[in-house]
Amino acid sequence: QVHLRESGGGLVQAGDSLRLSCVVSGQTFVVNTVAWFRQTPGNERAFIAAITHDDNVAYADSVKGRFTVSRDNVKTVTLLQMNKLRPEDTAVYYCAGVLASRYYTDYAEYPYWGQGTQVTVSS
Repeated sequence: QVHLRESGGGLVQAGDSLRLSCVVSGQTFVVNTVAWFRQTPGNERAFIAAITHDDNVAYADSVKGRFTVSRDNVKTVTLLQMNKLRPEDTAVYYCAGVLASRYYTDYAEYPYWGQGTQVTVSS
C-alpha cells in the first residue's frame, strides 16, 4: 500500500504565503509523479501543479508565477509553496500520486490520494 498525507493548510489573509507538504509513505515506488489539486464545494477537483520523477513541473494558469512545486531528493516529500494568496485560492487541497513518469491534469488519472488540507484565504 501507498499512503499520501498533506499538511500545512490554514487560514491566512490575502497576499500571505503558505507551504503545503505531501508525504508519500509505504510502497513509494508506485508514485513517480505527484500532483496537487484543489476542490471547492460543488466543483470537481481542479489541477494546480505537478512534478515528475525527473523534476519536470507544470502549473495551472491560475497559479503560475505564484505557486511553486518541489520535491526532496528521495522523492518522498513534495512541497507546494503558495505565495500571494487570493481569496479565490480558498479550497481543500489534495496531493495525488501516479506511477507514470508524466503528469495528468485529469484527477481521474491518479489512483493515490491524500485526505486533503483546508486552505482559507480571507480578503
